[in-house]
Amino acid sequence: MSFFTGKGDGGTTKLFDSPQGVRVSKSSPIFECLGQLDELNSITGWCKVACPDDLSIDGRLGKDILREVQNHLFTIQAEVAGAPKSVPPESVEEVSALIKSIESQLPEVKSFLVPGGTEFSARLDIARAISRRAERRLVMLHESGERAVSESSRAYANRLSSLFYAFTRFTNHHFSVIEYPPEYK
Repeated sequence: MSFFTGKGDGGTTKLFDSPQGVRVSKSSPIFECLGQLDELNSITGWCKVACPDDLSIDGRLGKDILREVQNHLFTIQAEVAGAPKSVPPESVEEVSALIKSIESQLPEVKSFLVPGGTEFSARLDIARAISRRAERRLVMLHESGERAVSESSRAYANRLSSLFYAFTRFTNHHFSVIEYPPEYK
């Protein structure tokens, strides 16, 4: 398999559901959304390799949680590209329960917090910010009518920034890192 075909040199490409011979402009909102999801998946992988091997939440290894997130991101990417796939509603419920569990183990947040406690939590903060951007592109694409995105995939995308935030705080707490509010100077 070649890393390139050259067929996209003119600025077009195919989607899963493209009719035979029909190519789509790479400037389409679909590809902006796919690019944002790809960036989020890549940063999630960067977080995964930095996750301490023994860090676990509710008996689940952090690396396994991040791997699951990556698999769901691939599912959303496939859906955006036209494949008949979507994140199962049960996965939205599972990630919601995980966020609530993490939240119950941490001190209450009363203000914004300055990102960056450990190398790993700083990466999670970057993932949180990128996940928000990817979600905005996903919603924009759905609302444009160019591609319908399932309610469950949109809900999962909405939960991701909360998961990354909870994971960041859990990591800082686990390593006894003091979290500071901004000073607004």
